[in-house]
Amino acid sequence: MLAFVGCGVIGEAMIAGILRKELLRSDQIVASHPRANRRQELSQKYNIHVFENNTEAVERNDKGKKSMVVLSVKPQRLPMILQELGSTVSSNQLVLSIVAGTRMETLSDGLGMQKIIRAMPNTPAQIGHGITAWTCTNDVSDSERSQIKELLTALGCELFVETENMIDMATSLSATGPTYTFLVMEALTDAGVHMGFSREMAKELVQETMLGSVLFAMESHKHPAELRNMVTSPGGTSADAIYQMEKGGLRTVLSKAVYAAYQRAVALGQN
Repeated sequence: MLAFVGCGVIGEAMIAGILRKELLRSDQIVASHPRANRRQELSQKYNIHVFENNTEAVERNDKGKKSMVVLSVKPQRLPMILQELGSTVSSNQLVLSIVAGTRMETLSDGLGMQKIIRAMPNTPAQIGHGITAWTCTNDVSDSERSQIKELLTALGCELFVETENMIDMATSLSATGPTYTFLVMEALTDAGVHMGFSREMAKELVQETMLGSVLFAMESHKHPAELRNMVTSPGGTSADAIYQMEKGGLRTVLSKAVYAAYQRAVALGQN
């Protein structure tokens, strides 16, 4: 059984992936959400029970069997959620949190239990092509870790990390990563429009180029610098383009952006 406390974009992506891979049946999944129209949407789309009350969803999750509660709410709402669920979640349940910045110690203290998993998926999880970094407390058994691993593959790839700090690092690099990618896509599309392409043509050229480049990089197993050198001829167009990007400090800007996101993730946990 699986209970989603809060069910936004990533929560819904998990439900869709779990059902698509037939890891659970729809009658083994429940969720909660405060808005009636969202509850109706989720219920109709996935044939699951969706409750307004968080505790009702957790209690509906069969405590007599191995079950899991997924915390999928905004960080600002978490203190209220922990207070609400503190006496509801049982010790034989696993708690999987995808709440940005929130540390396992905070969850353990708030819920009075030790079996905590912290995960950080990213937006492409919505189409089954995300990557999720995750870790857990020592109280989570090997068999339970295998269960988590299987569950997270519903979102795409999964990567277990040894320390919780690496979850904050992954938040800034992979979870926030689509933001950097989309911004570069937007900038390149605008450049194409500036040169004279229609926006649709520029967008298609940029998207297919980025997709092909990523697939080529993954299949070649070469370092990005080696791949860049392969397409950079002396005195060619790539050499001129790279000169301008280096002159504009592109590497430094990206590095600063990732580190700023990391600091924000840490601050969310401290607050």
